[in-house]
Amino acid sequence: MRRAMRAFIISGVLFSMAACGTATGPTPGGAAGVVVASAPAAGAPAAEATTRSACEALGQVYSKNMAPFAEALAKMVAAGDQAHPQPVQQSLKSFATAISAATQSSTDPQVRADGKQTADRLQAKAKDTGFFRTIKTTDDVNKVIGPTLKEWLSPVTRHCS
Repeated sequence: MRRAMRAFIISGVLFSMAACGTATGPTPGGAAGVVVASAPAAGAPAAEATTRSACEALGQVYSKNMAPFAEALAKMVAAGDQAHPQPVQQSLKSFATAISAATQSSTDPQVRADGKQTADRLQAKAKDTGFFRTIKTTDDVNKVIGPTLKEWLSPVTRHCS
Protein backbone atom coordinates (compact mmCIF):
# COMPACT_ATOMS: atom_id res chain seq x y z
CA MET A 1 0.00 0.00 0.00
CA ARG A 2 2.87 2.38 0.79
CA ARG A 3 4.31 1.77 -2.65
CA ALA A 4 0.97 2.60 -4.27
CA MET A 5 0.61 5.79 -2.24
CA ARG A 6 4.16 6.83 -3.07
CA ALA A 7 3.50 6.21 -6.77
CA PHE A 8 0.38 8.34 -6.70
CA ILE A 9 2.12 11.17 -4.89
CA ILE A 10 4.85 11.05 -7.52
CA SER A 11 2.20 11.05 -10.25
CA GLY A 12 0.73 14.15 -8.62
CA VAL A 13 4.08 15.88 -8.88
CA LEU A 14 4.35 14.82 -12.51
CA PHE A 15 0.81 16.06 -13.15
CA SER A 16 1.78 19.41 -11.65
CA MET A 17 4.84 19.59 -13.86
CA ALA A 18 2.77 18.80 -16.94
CA ALA A 19 0.21 21.36 -15.90
CA CYS A 20 2.91 24.02 -15.68
CA GLY A 21 4.03 23.29 -19.20
CA THR A 22 7.45 21.98 -18.20
CA ALA A 23 7.05 18.72 -20.07
CA THR A 24 8.65 18.90 -23.50
CA GLY A 25 8.64 16.61 -26.44
CA PRO A 26 9.33 16.60 -30.13
CA THR A 27 7.13 18.72 -32.32
CA PRO A 28 4.99 16.91 -34.88
CA GLY A 29 7.15 16.40 -37.91
CA GLY A 30 10.23 17.67 -36.09
CA ALA A 31 13.22 15.79 -34.78
CA ALA A 32 13.47 15.00 -31.08
CA GLY A 33 15.33 17.70 -29.20
CA VAL A 34 14.89 20.24 -32.00
CA VAL A 35 12.80 23.26 -31.12
CA VAL A 36 10.78 24.62 -34.00
CA ALA A 37 9.67 28.21 -33.53
CA SER A 38 6.61 29.54 -35.25
CA ALA A 39 4.71 32.78 -35.01
CA PRO A 40 1.81 32.48 -32.55
CA ALA A 41 -1.67 33.22 -33.77
CA ALA A 42 -3.23 36.49 -32.63
CA GLY A 43 -4.61 36.06 -29.12
CA ALA A 44 -2.67 32.84 -28.59
CA PRO A 45 -0.39 34.23 -25.83
CA ALA A 46 -3.38 35.37 -23.77
CA ALA A 47 -5.18 32.06 -24.26
CA GLU A 48 -2.00 30.14 -23.37
CA ALA A 49 -1.52 32.22 -20.24
CA THR A 50 -5.12 31.60 -19.19
CA THR A 51 -4.82 27.87 -19.75
CA ARG A 52 -1.41 27.73 -18.07
CA SER A 53 -2.78 29.56 -15.03
CA ALA A 54 -5.75 27.19 -14.77
CA CYS A 55 -3.49 24.16 -15.18
CA GLU A 56 -1.11 25.39 -12.50
CA ALA A 57 -4.04 25.86 -10.14
CA LEU A 58 -5.35 22.38 -10.99
CA GLY A 59 -1.89 20.90 -10.43
CA GLN A 60 -1.82 22.46 -6.96
CA VAL A 61 -5.32 21.14 -6.25
CA TYR A 62 -4.26 17.64 -7.32
CA SER A 63 -1.07 17.78 -5.26
CA LYS A 64 -2.92 18.97 -2.16
CA ASN A 65 -5.93 16.64 -2.38
CA MET A 66 -4.68 13.40 -3.91
CA ALA A 67 -2.70 12.13 -0.93
CA PRO A 68 -5.49 12.69 1.64
CA PHE A 69 -7.99 10.95 -0.66
CA ALA A 70 -5.66 7.97 -1.25
CA GLU A 71 -4.84 7.76 2.46
CA ALA A 72 -8.51 7.82 3.48
CA LEU A 73 -9.28 5.04 0.98
CA ALA A 74 -6.34 2.96 2.19
CA LYS A 75 -7.36 3.39 5.85
CA MET A 76 -10.95 2.44 5.09
CA VAL A 77 -9.85 -0.77 3.35
CA ALA A 78 -7.26 -1.62 6.01
CA ALA A 79 -9.90 -1.26 8.72
CA GLY A 80 -12.47 -3.18 6.67
CA ASP A 81 -14.87 -0.34 7.41
CA GLN A 82 -16.68 0.18 4.10
CA ALA A 83 -19.91 0.83 6.03
CA HIS A 84 -18.44 4.12 7.35
CA PRO A 85 -16.79 5.87 4.40
CA GLN A 86 -17.25 9.40 5.78
CA PRO A 87 -13.53 10.32 5.81
CA VAL A 88 -13.19 9.21 2.19
CA GLN A 89 -16.37 11.05 1.22
CA GLN A 90 -15.18 14.22 2.92
CA SER A 91 -11.82 13.99 1.18
CA LEU A 92 -13.50 13.62 -2.20
CA LYS A 93 -15.85 16.53 -1.47
CA SER A 94 -12.84 18.69 -0.58
CA PHE A 95 -11.19 17.65 -3.84
CA ALA A 96 -14.34 18.67 -5.76
CA THR A 97 -14.61 22.02 -3.98
CA ALA A 98 -10.96 22.79 -4.72
CA ILE A 99 -11.38 21.95 -8.42
CA SER A 100 -14.41 24.18 -8.62
CA ALA A 101 -12.56 27.05 -6.94
CA ALA A 102 -9.51 26.62 -9.17
CA THR A 103 -11.50 26.76 -12.39
CA GLN A 104 -14.37 29.17 -11.77
CA SER A 105 -12.14 32.25 -11.96
CA SER A 106 -10.77 31.27 -15.38
CA THR A 107 -11.52 33.60 -18.25
CA ASP A 108 -11.93 30.56 -20.50
CA PRO A 109 -15.60 29.50 -20.42
CA GLN A 110 -14.70 25.93 -21.42
CA VAL A 111 -12.31 25.57 -18.47
CA ARG A 112 -15.06 26.86 -16.15
CA ALA A 113 -17.63 24.46 -17.63
CA ASP A 114 -15.24 21.51 -17.44
CA GLY A 115 -14.29 22.43 -13.88
CA LYS A 116 -17.95 22.44 -12.89
CA GLN A 117 -18.53 19.10 -14.64
CA THR A 118 -15.54 17.53 -12.86
CA ALA A 119 -16.53 18.94 -9.47
CA ASP A 120 -20.10 17.71 -9.96
CA ARG A 121 -18.81 14.22 -10.82
CA LEU A 122 -16.69 14.09 -7.67
CA GLN A 123 -19.52 15.43 -5.49
CA ALA A 124 -21.94 12.84 -6.90
CA LYS A 125 -19.46 10.02 -6.33
CA ALA A 126 -18.79 11.26 -2.78
CA LYS A 127 -22.52 10.88 -2.02
CA ASP A 128 -22.64 7.32 -3.42
CA THR A 129 -22.11 5.15 -0.33
CA GLY A 130 -22.75 2.05 -2.41
CA PHE A 131 -19.65 2.83 -4.44
CA PHE A 132 -17.47 2.86 -1.31
CA ARG A 133 -18.85 -0.50 -0.15
CA THR A 134 -17.36 -2.08 -3.28
CA ILE A 135 -13.81 -0.96 -2.37
CA LYS A 136 -12.52 -3.89 -0.33
CA THR A 137 -8.95 -4.63 -1.44
CA THR A 138 -5.73 -2.83 -2.22
CA ASP A 139 -6.37 -3.57 -5.89
CA ASP A 140 -9.74 -1.80 -5.59
CA VAL A 141 -8.01 1.22 -4.02
CA ASN A 142 -5.43 1.27 -6.81
CA LYS A 143 -8.19 1.16 -9.42
CA VAL A 144 -10.04 4.06 -7.77
CA ILE A 145 -6.98 6.27 -7.42
CA GLY A 146 -5.73 5.24 -10.85
CA PRO A 147 -8.00 4.79 -13.86
CA THR A 148 -11.26 5.69 -12.09
CA LEU A 149 -9.98 9.01 -10.76
CA LYS A 150 -8.36 9.73 -14.12
CA GLU A 151 -11.77 9.29 -15.75
CA TRP A 152 -13.46 11.55 -13.18
CA LEU A 153 -10.84 14.27 -13.74
CA SER A 154 -10.73 13.95 -17.53
CA PRO A 155 -12.82 17.05 -18.33
CA VAL A 156 -10.24 19.35 -16.73
CA THR A 157 -7.07 17.39 -17.36
CA ARG A 158 -7.59 17.50 -21.13
CA HIS A 159 -6.77 21.21 -20.98
CA CYS A 160 -3.42 20.50 -19.37
CA SER A 161 -1.95 17.74 -21.49
